[in-house]
Amino acid sequence: MTEKIDSLNCVLLIDDDAATNFYHTIILEDQISELHIQSVSSANEGLEFLLCEGTFAKYPKPGIIFLDINMPGMSGWDFLKEYNHLSADIHKRAVVVMLSTSVNPDDRERAAAIPIVKDFVNKPLTPEVFWKVVNENFN
Repeated sequence: MTEKIDSLNCVLLIDDDAATNFYHTIILEDQISELHIQSVSSANEGLEFLLCEGTFAKYPKPGIIFLDINMPGMSGWDFLKEYNHLSADIHKRAVVVMLSTSVNPDDRERAAAIPIVKDFVNKPLTPEVFWKVVNENFN
């Protein structure tokens, strides 16, 4: 099933595992047409993408950010601290979803306590999870 959602033209995948990003990209490509899917392998790269820095200056801004927790260097939690300092325009446009293999209930509770995190879901990303996020946050 592919379709177009006018208010969603980009999804950002932030995960240090290339195979996971590849798999999630395929899942998303099968779900929606004309969607730019940007995968990055670190939280720092995710921030660069959001700030249009370096090679990311030419890409559309994401409507959904799927964020891994455990990454080397800057973790997903560290990313969220930095994300809080970004412009209100970025916050209004993007929905942040934690996408993790963690089964630790403390991680789920910690994510729920952060207002910018709209959901916490377990990997792998599925079409059902994607559409749940879309239906709850986009027209």
